[in-house]
Amino acid sequence: MKPFLLLSSRAEDEAAENEYAAFLRVTGLGENQLVRVRMEAGPLPEVNLDEWSGVLVGGGPFNASDPAETKSDTQRRVEQEFGSLLEEIVERDFPFLGACYGIGTLGMQQGATIDHRYAEPIGTVAISLTEAGRADPLLEGVPETFDAFVGHKEACRDLPPTAVRLAGSRACPVQMFRVKENLYATQFHPELDVAGIITRVRVYRDAGYFPPEELEAVVASLTTALVTEPPRILANFAGRYGRE
Repeated sequence: MKPFLLLSSRAEDEAAENEYAAFLRVTGLGENQLVRVRMEAGPLPEVNLDEWSGVLVGGGPFNASDPAETKSDTQRRVEQEFGSLLEEIVERDFPFLGACYGIGTLGMQQGATIDHRYAEPIGTVAISLTEAGRADPLLEGVPETFDAFVGHKEACRDLPPTAVRLAGSRACPVQMFRVKENLYATQFHPELDVAGIITRVRVYRDAGYFPPEELEAVVASLTTALVTEPPRILANFAGRYGRE
């Protein structure tokens, strides 16, 4: 089987390693089948899509909608390099699933407005599938309503004109969409379990997602969460697109 490519942009080693371990666990892939590139660490190597089964993008501290003058040199480089690759991915309708940061980049590339209107605090939310979502093969086995972990400062204000909405939540209407046949993005984090989100909460305590003094209260609110269904999406992605 050709391997999958995971593109990460987390500069903090603990968060980056935790994210990679999470994607490995929920996809059921081995390290030789899911190869990670940390885009923030250096220039993106040349990617020949013919050598890969699909591309996954994790979350991270970058916000696609940040004013250009506030973006670091690293963020601008990552956006330029990833943007060029994303153009080819979209043109070829190449298997792609972007989580959180991925929905902002694909959404913006496809003409959506990305801003702070539908930001959600860190926690669990009830996600509801649309009619199209209930029929989509990537959501096979996923119930019509399920809980997922979220925590984002920006989101799609509207659905990209090229996209089909697959899921939404009460406070964020666009939680998942598909472009063409094989390009997917989620606002929620399909890879996370309780331990994983608590790790990120601690790592990003000072990143503006919540007042730092509320760290332990946020952790306590997450420890009893029961989130079981979102990983099916990544398992379905790996099963559907894994190929020779």
